[in-house]
Amino acid sequence: MAAAVSALSSLGVPEADVGSEEEEEEEEAAEPGPAAAAAEQRREERLRRFRELHMKRYEACKLNSQEVLEEDKRLKLPPNWEAKKARLEWELQVQEKKKECAARGEDYERVKLLEISAEDAERWERKKKKKNPDLGFSDYAAAQLRQYQRLTRQIKPDLEQYERLKEQHGDALYPTSDSLLHGTHVPSKEGVDRMVADLEKQIEKREKYSRRRPYNDDADIDYINERNAKFNQKAERFYGKYTAEIKQNLERGTAV
Repeated sequence: MAAAVSALSSLGVPEADVGSEEEEEEEEAAEPGPAAAAAEQRREERLRRFRELHMKRYEACKLNSQEVLEEDKRLKLPPNWEAKKARLEWELQVQEKKKECAARGEDYERVKLLEISAEDAERWERKKKKKNPDLGFSDYAAAQLRQYQRLTRQIKPDLEQYERLKEQHGDALYPTSDSLLHGTHVPSKEGVDRMVADLEKQIEKREKYSRRRPYNDDADIDYINERNAKFNQKAERFYGKYTAEIKQNLERGTAV
C-alpha cells in the first residue's frame, strides 16, 4: 500500500486524493448494488412461500389423519347409530321440557300441543287413521303376520274367567320349565263357539277373495288352456309395456 502511494506521489498525485479514492472503492464494495438487493428480496420471498406451503402441507396431513380416525369410528358404530343418537337427544330435550313445565306448574302435554302447528296436527291425525294399512300381497310370511295381528286385536280377554282360574290353580296357573300342561286344559263351550264363528268368517272372506273373474268374450285368444291363460296374463302384467310394440308388429306382419 505504501509503495503504491509513493509511486503515485512520484507521478505528482496528492496523497489525500489517493486515500479518498480508496475509501470510495471500499464503500462501494461494502454496499450491495440494486441487483443484489433484488436477488436477496426474491430469495426471501421464495423462502416465505416455501414455509407457507410447508405449513399448509402439515395442516392437510393433520386434518386428513383426523378425518381417517373419525371415519374409522363411524364405521365401527352400529348402522342405525345416527337414528339412535337423534332419538336419545330428542328424549333428553323432552325430559328437560318436562322438568321446566313441572317447575312452572304447567301441564307438559298442554304446552306441547300449543307448540304444534295445525299442519303437523292434521298430518298426525291422518297417520293415526291409517292404522294397519293394506299394502297388498308381498309374500306369504307378511300375509300370515297381518292375519296374526288382526286376530290378536280381535281377542277380548275374559277377566272373570282369569280370576276364577287363578283362584282354582294358584301358582300352577303360571307355567315354569317343570310344568306339564299337555292334555290338562279343556276349552269351554263359549270358547269353542267363538273359534267356530271366527273360522266360518275366515272361510267366507276367503271365498270372496278367490272368486272367479268374469270372462271377457271380446278378448284375444292367445292361450291353449286355462293354465296357459293365467301364465299369459301374468306375463302381460309384468312385461306387456315392454313387448307391446313387438306384439303389434307381429299382428300387422311388419316385424323385422
